[in-house]
Amino acid sequence: MAKILLVDDAAFMRKVVRDTLSKNGYTDLYEAVDGVDAVEKYTELSPDLVIMDITMPNMDGLEALKAIRAKNGSANVVMCSAMGQEAMVIEAIQSGAKDFIVKPFKPERILKTVTSIVGNP
Repeated sequence: MAKILLVDDAAFMRKVVRDTLSKNGYTDLYEAVDGVDAVEKYTELSPDLVIMDITMPNMDGLEALKAIRAKNGSANVVMCSAMGQEAMVIEAIQSGAKDFIVKPFKPERILKTVTSIVGNP
């Protein structure tokens, strides 16, 4: 069973992703509220996948992505952001993100990305 860490400062967004994944059989789900929390939880849990927002307080998603990839160069991280700006997408991919999902997203988009990286539940 894939262990997935959901990172977003908005509880509602974490709930949307959690509900989508749990309804489709992914049950080993964890949450973090910002980049600092994400790096700590990544170190503690070693999840198979991290789905992370970019714009967050304390440490943004791009900084957290770089910190996680410094700990594990093969970490699977997918970035999400309402700001689908080309420069952010490019920076996220260059920093090691496996994919970039623009909010608002359809549940099918999250599922397709998750199954392509960790497989079916």
